[in-house]
Amino acid sequence: MDFNLFDTAEDTVNYGYSESCSGQPLAARLRPQKLEDYVGQDHILAPGKLLRRAIDADMFHSIIFSGPPGVGKTSLAELIAKTTNCAFIRLSGVTSTVADIRKAIADAVQLKKECGRRTVLFIDEIHRFNKSQQDSLLPDVENGNIRLIGATTHNVQFYIVGALLSRSLVFILRPLTEQNIETLLLKAAQNPAGFPNRKVNIAPEAVRFLANACEGDARKALNAMELAVLTTLPDADGITTVTLECAEDSIQKKFIHYDDDAHYDSASAFIKSMRGSDADAAIYYLARMLSGNEDIRFIARRLMIFASEDIGNADPHALQVAVSAAQAVDMVGMPEARIILAQAVTYCATAPKSNASYTAINQALEDIEKNRVQPIPVHLRDSHSNPGSDTVKNQADYKYPHASGGFVVQDYMTVEKSYYEPKNIGYESKIKERIDYWKSLRSAEKNGSFKN
Repeated sequence: MDFNLFDTAEDTVNYGYSESCSGQPLAARLRPQKLEDYVGQDHILAPGKLLRRAIDADMFHSIIFSGPPGVGKTSLAELIAKTTNCAFIRLSGVTSTVADIRKAIADAVQLKKECGRRTVLFIDEIHRFNKSQQDSLLPDVENGNIRLIGATTHNVQFYIVGALLSRSLVFILRPLTEQNIETLLLKAAQNPAGFPNRKVNIAPEAVRFLANACEGDARKALNAMELAVLTTLPDADGITTVTLECAEDSIQKKFIHYDDDAHYDSASAFIKSMRGSDADAAIYYLARMLSGNEDIRFIARRLMIFASEDIGNADPHALQVAVSAAQAVDMVGMPEARIILAQAVTYCATAPKSNASYTAINQALEDIEKNRVQPIPVHLRDSHSNPGSDTVKNQADYKYPHASGGFVVQDYMTVEKSYYEPKNIGYESKIKERIDYWKSLRSAEKNGSFKN
């Protein structure tokens, strides 16, 4: 089927995009046709939210959607075009060329010139465009020749050029909730467009299993349902019933009980095992969470927190390992993410432990919250924000540490307090040696036996 850019509001043109318009998978056949049918992303689409207001007012120039696969980025872009009566051109960051971009923009300019109708240029996987390709979009976004909507599974701060980001509204799309996916699966069973030649019934336990197993990915859930339906014979009444066993087979995974209690209990046991330096137990609970389709980003976040809260300066590299693992997990996804998480977990579990930084900030915050706020010593204050003569005069009392080998004895708080107490373990033992030495110099200065 050919599409004509200039006919109706339903027009869609794919330049350099390989998806066929015929024989579409279930997820494509069931794309919502109006905004009210869209499932999920209430944090940006509910009445009164920014994106909903921008769509209702038809006031936007460029939008970037960032989120994991299967959460509705493409469907939402198409709905925005329909709602605002724009033509819709689709490019792929993987297969589209600069020539495709130029042709799409030229068609958009021609359409606007001939009938005043605007065009939404949707670029899927826009992070795959290099800097020059992204930069080539800027003039036409700026002058309104196109309304750009980009979609990416990556962190926009790292993969989208700053000039384009500054001209765009950026929205983070979240993984769909289990309830969202259950709604989609039930709609698929009931919608004639889903299975035109079949009557479909899906068992409640199969719905719950797919909603839990597909990790917020609607496309994965619908593809699994389609496979289950197409590989199941109808009964004597012509009804195809998707059972739990069919659902498990469709994604080659068995049901594992993992409810809210299991989520919290497993996460708690996971953290406590690492804190107790039991790498085997930590790996077991990691496997248990992964088998229960725990959000891998949740696990990565817990690792980053653990690296500071429970390891801290006893091994400063632990935080680097955890942050690198979180970035890698976000880029790679499952199933390979399990290897990255396992490496970070075993590193953190076997690292020396110290909660000294965690304790220090909590104690300092407690002092501030209880109104035990110390005035900042005059010689540490900023002379520009404190132009009074006394402040300027006392600036001369400040001793510049680099002029004396990197350390000088002077007061940095008006009341002596000790928040950070490093432990004699790992790298923190070296920090403790330095701090103890500096304390001895301060003590000597007070006793009159030390001079800077």
